[in-house]
Amino acid sequence: AEDHSQVRTGNAPRAMATLRNLAIGALRLTGTDNIAQAIRHISRDATRTLTVLNLA
Repeated sequence: AEDHSQVRTGNAPRAMATLRNLAIGALRLTGTDNIAQAIRHISRDATRTLTVLNLA
């Protein structure tokens, strides 16, 4: 995914890295063992993000 990103100029790459690190940190706080698997699972349905983070 990151290899195909078209975010390359200005502050966008840093902002995207920050958002990704925030997401990984949030998953770790929920006790997720396999971050890559969790990201694949969540990315299939946007509403799962709220459920996984116990916000829905």
